[in-house]
Amino acid sequence: MRLDKYLASQTQESRSQVKEFIRRKLVNVDEQIITNPEFQVDPEKNKVKLRGNVIGYSQYQYFLLNKPAGVISATKDRLSETVLGLLPKDHKKDLFPVGRLDKDTEGLLLITNDGALAHSLLSPKKHVSKTYLVKMKKELTDEDIARLEQGVDIGEVTLTLPASVTKIYDPNLEGEWIHLTIHEGRFHQVKRMLQAVENEVLYLKRIRFGGLSLDSSLKPGDCRELTDEELQLLKRSREVAEEKRKLLQGKKAVIFDLDGSLIDSMWIWGRIDEEYLGRFGIQLKSREELRSKIEGMSFYETAVFFKEYFQLPDSIEKMTSDWNQMAWDKYEKEVPLKAGIPDFLEGCRRNGLRLGIATSNSRELVDNVLSVHRVSNQFESIITGSEITKGKPAPDVYLAVAKALGVSPEDCLVFEDIVKGIMAGKNAGMTTCAIADEDSAATWENKKEIADYAIYDFYVFFGSVDK
Repeated sequence: MRLDKYLASQTQESRSQVKEFIRRKLVNVDEQIITNPEFQVDPEKNKVKLRGNVIGYSQYQYFLLNKPAGVISATKDRLSETVLGLLPKDHKKDLFPVGRLDKDTEGLLLITNDGALAHSLLSPKKHVSKTYLVKMKKELTDEDIARLEQGVDIGEVTLTLPASVTKIYDPNLEGEWIHLTIHEGRFHQVKRMLQAVENEVLYLKRIRFGGLSLDSSLKPGDCRELTDEELQLLKRSREVAEEKRKLLQGKKAVIFDLDGSLIDSMWIWGRIDEEYLGRFGIQLKSREELRSKIEGMSFYETAVFFKEYFQLPDSIEKMTSDWNQMAWDKYEKEVPLKAGIPDFLEGCRRNGLRLGIATSNSRELVDNVLSVHRVSNQFESIITGSEITKGKPAPDVYLAVAKALGVSPEDCLVFEDIVKGIMAGKNAGMTTCAIADEDSAATWENKKEIADYAIYDFYVFFGSVDK
């Protein structure tokens, strides 16, 4: 590759400006000054420097952008700001958005210069899924949902492809909300689909595209480059869906741990531990050390440990009551379901999979949090730590749930976010799947090694649990 072309492709400089740098002896290759713009370089072998800085070679860039409303999904626009203006200043000049989001639509937008990947993701033949968080003017009826899931007339030659609809019950969201997953990309499709069932979109945000989920840490207008793992998931989105479909094949029941697996709640217990011990003038020195000691214990076992280890004066009954009261406010207002759970539960229901919960938490907190999210009726069996003798990694709680469901252990799939929980599922003779959780991120590699499968969120199953 010509030296000037190489530098122009890896910087924001024009070809003429790059040639001027070369003429002024500001460029060297393998520590030798080069003054010929046509000098041939091998990106894999030669080290190129401009003003003493190494100019590394990368053919493609991939950015995950949380697109804000009011920004155009285009490379250029005379009147409005475009998504490229939100990228780092040193981005490649040939980047473009993969598909488009309407000006008033927020959420996940992939930006790259990899034309082959973009073509694969946008090809009508691929049917790559796209999931949106939608606020509507009014609630969908069962008939409306059935029509959307069968395909609706939006004024074109053919009906839309069958979609997937899941109602969202979140105490932090006001109004009527759904997750809507479609498998094509027609003009204003989501808005036109809701219009077809005599409804209206009030807010629209894309939260998933193929194998890629919107990073919750990105504020509107923020972006970051894809991780290697995300890029591979995106390239292998169809293969990944097939792998997850195999995971569910032959299973009759799905059993969840609660905290960190079904709901995003593990983070609150660190706060509660610190607040509770603070009442007795005890400062927690190492949250990680304490976690390693109590991981897998039942609610009662944890209270016994706290009383003995920290020499606390309160009774076990008062301690558990205080913990429930401290936790409930956070569970009611700050704890969401794990990403993709509503869609996954609905898919399990459609496919006749029985659902259970095996948790070390208290029955009171379990019942309350399921009620808040309106999913209580989805679970046929709930066994808590107070109802079994041994906590995880002992298999007792998982075996108890399977027995209550009337399903053999080998026909059960377990979702867990902690090592001892995964071990409990395996000790019960069940298939195990590790679910990523920020609070236990340090043990992710260990969890992946122990579990039969590992996922980052439950969206990977969406659209793939159907028979």
